[in-house]
Amino acid sequence: MKENHSFEKAYAAFIQRHLERRSGERKGRLERGHGHAERLFAENIWWPLKGNFDDLHPEFEVFDFRGNSYFGDYGYLPGYLKFIWEVKGFGPHVRDMDRKSYSKELNRETFLQAMGFRVVSFAYDDVAHRPEVCISLLRMLLGRFQPAEAPVDRAVLAEKEVLRLAVQLVRPIRPIDVAAHFRLNHRTAVGMLQSLCAKGWLRPERKGKEVKVLAYELVRGAWEYMD
Repeated sequence: MKENHSFEKAYAAFIQRHLERRSGERKGRLERGHGHAERLFAENIWWPLKGNFDDLHPEFEVFDFRGNSYFGDYGYLPGYLKFIWEVKGFGPHVRDMDRKSYSKELNRETFLQAMGFRVVSFAYDDVAHRPEVCISLLRMLLGRFQPAEAPVDRAVLAEKEVLRLAVQLVRPIRPIDVAAHFRLNHRTAVGMLQSLCAKGWLRPERKGKEVKVLAYELVRGAWEYMD
């Protein structure tokens, strides 16, 4: 109850602060367009992940490839990074969308990517009912661009990079993959993989009756170690 009260107070101040800074359509859009789904993202995803609303901008205005004004659910602008977070319901964004609107949406997102924004969309159902999935994925994404808030041991950074490599390969990772990626010798690469096995993030893959481990599989949920 106390945590929810903290969110309510911080969220109200966050919206009020942006309302006071805006005028015209930008203010009207925040008053009219910032609704249930956007609030749910703030409460279920952003607040548990960050605990504040620093650098977050509700109903963030940008221009699309036609020069028309477009409002993303949230803009997130920490320093030189530029993100747009969108919450998309199945009805308005899939079931009820015609071909022309669908094309315009994809073209707009591609244009924004070209303009330096990373546009990331979350399904409303996940935001409402499976927020832990969104939090884990968002933590992984931000971890690629933002430095850790506390000093991190080099060995830990190397382990996380091995896990990211395993995700990108979409197959069991082999010592030769690690050796090539880090420019290491085979023995050191094997040691890194075995260390991750001992911690429960990877598991050895053996084919048939072979005793020798040829590759290593990513354990489900290992991405939580990559934040």
